[in-house]
Order: sequence, then structure tokens, then C-alpha cells
Amino acid sequence: MELKLVRIEKPEALNFVLGQSHFIKTVEDVHEALVTTVPGIRFGLAFCEASGPSLVRATGTSEELVELAKKNALALRAGHSFILFLGEGFYPINVLNAIKRVPEVCRIFCATANPVEVILAETEQGRGILGVIDGDKTKGIETEEDVQARKALLRAIGYKI
Repeated sequence: MELKLVRIEKPEALNFVLGQSHFIKTVEDVHEALVTTVPGIRFGLAFCEASGPSLVRATGTSEELVELAKKNALALRAGHSFILFLGEGFYPINVLNAIKRVPEVCRIFCATANPVEVILAETEQGRGILGVIDGDKTKGIETEEDVQARKALLRAIGYKI
């Protein structure tokens, strides 16, 4: 077994979801879940098929985001993994529950706009995702000032009243 590290390539502010699923039907079912949950959503989705022709299958509402998803899925090459890039103004918090309710979805590794490195194991059979490194190493414990800043941010972006 060999360990590999793949950095997700994306524009800095772009959010994405990395997950694992179990069936080729994932591509259409996640697509349907997204467009029925958030009308007008812009996204690109790619899924790494794990048997048969073992292709990257893709869909989306933005050709640019579909291409980005395909590029990253091909870099990962991890069977039954999927990567979903969300267009500007669309966020994981609005679609995660819909994605998790898709019957084929087994797990979500991360949902973030942070820089991400994916830790993979590779054997003669294939590749699998062991985990992710999502963003920076934690630097300390928040102070009372940090608490106030966190609360102010959530209200400024409309997630709290």
C-alpha cells in the first residue's frame, strides 16, 4: 500500500463537498437533489465509478464547474468518491442535508471553501480516501472578543438574527 496526498485545485472562495457513494445512479440523484433544494443553483459534480469502465461521470448546471469537478475527480481517482463544486453565492449549509438524504451517499468527508488535501491509500486494486486535511492547524482557544466577533459575523451574513 502506498499513501498519496492530492490537493484539491479550486479558486480560493469556492465551496465544495467531497463524499463517498456506492452506485453510478449517484450522478443523477445528487443532481436532482440539488436543483430541487435550491432553484437556480450553479454547480458541477463528478463521480469516480469503481467498476466496469471505471470512468469519471459528471453533471451540473455550470460547464465551468463541471470541468473543475472532473479535473479534481480524475486527480483523486478514488472509487465511488464524488466531488461537488458550488457556484458563487451557493453554500454547503444549504444542500448538505439534501445530499445526505440521497440513498447512495455513504459519507461526507468535508464541505468547505478552505484549502484541502485528500489523504489516499493506493493498492494494486485501486484508491480509497482515508481522510482530509481541511484548512489550517488550530492555533488556540477563542477569547471573549473572538466570541463576539463570531456572533457578529453570523448576524452580518444573515445566519442569525
